Amino acid sequence: MKKDYGGIIWTNHAIQRMQDRGIKQGDAWATWKRPDNSHYTKSKGAWIYHRTYGNERIEVVAKQNEKKQWIVLSVWSKRLRKQHRKASKEKIGIWDLLKGLFKVSKV
Repeated sequence: MKKDYGGIIWTNHAIQRMQDRGIKQGDAWATWKRPDNSHYTKSKGAWIYHRTYGNERIEVVAKQNEKKQWIVLSVWSKRLRKQHRKASKEKIGIWDLLKGLFKVSKV
């Protein structure tokens, strides 16, 4: 991993976190360059960029220095839960759910 990858500066902390977490630098760069979403965090004076790859969401924290150069401060990923299919138009009652869990056979 490079400290000047993609025309931005990567801190030692960010590089170490990507190595620890198995995140490719190219994926982190793409997250910063073309995020699905981003928001400013006043407490850090930085932006957090998000991008989803399959069932994993990569987040990159970056800010500009006094020379207006972008610096990546940290990178992490989160596993996303599978989305549950919404119930169909039929409403399922609690009894129906319990019957499905405990199949009762008549003797």
